Amino acid sequence: MSLLRSVIHMLWMGITVIPYTLLILLVRVCGGSPALRWTIARAWLTLSVDSAGWFCGIKYRVQGMDNLPTGADQGVVLLCKHQSTYETFLMPAIMPRSLAYVFKKELLSIPFFGWSIGSLDMIHIDRKQGSRAFHKMVEQGKRLLAQGIWVIMFPEGTRIERGQVGEYKTGATRLAIMTGAPVVPIAVTSAKCWPRKSFIKKPGVVDVSVGPMIQSAGRKHDELMQEVQDWIEAEMRRLDPEAYPAVAAISTGGTQA
Repeated sequence: MSLLRSVIHMLWMGITVIPYTLLILLVRVCGGSPALRWTIARAWLTLSVDSAGWFCGIKYRVQGMDNLPTGADQGVVLLCKHQSTYETFLMPAIMPRSLAYVFKKELLSIPFFGWSIGSLDMIHIDRKQGSRAFHKMVEQGKRLLAQGIWVIMFPEGTRIERGQVGEYKTGATRLAIMTGAPVVPIAVTSAKCWPRKSFIKKPGVVDVSVGPMIQSAGRKHDELMQEVQDWIEAEMRRLDPEAYPAVAAISTGGTQA
């Protein structure tokens, strides 16, 4: 049954992305604003999240939204745990402001989906360019953050298996420090329902926890990222103790072999 549900959901996303992409491209050709294009894209991403609930039984619950800045022009860098594709759809659906993902340029070649994100005001980089790619990210990041658009990054760089910790790279905190923007850590337990590299999705609840805003002024990039990592990974263990049996055993008074 889970396989059938997953197939239906994938077909639904594959079919619905086409008209939304065509509309985004049409708006772009006609000179429509980036904000309008974002609104259209966000509608499809929200539809994809909702359809994961309809077809696959994946729900979500969010806490800590009051930690987000409320100023209209306040830029922020969101640093999110990355376990599956789900959070890439979910974050735009639940955040109150426009988001700009930092992503590798290879995604632009994906039919329809890639064409859509290429038409949005986001930051695509060529990782092979090294320092040039970083400087491009900072330049575009400054512009977007100054407009009150929130930049979102996955500091581990790629999807990480449930219960595992990837290498938290400091590019995101370097960007925050160079632009003066605060950072907000986010924990997401998406792998419980949509495992990394798995086609089959399982019903359940994905927990999202938005952490306290951390100012970047006067900080060192590695120390700031360590603070972000410590918060995210501690929160992941609280939200999903089954994925961390050693922690679960300690918290319940059990022993380890």
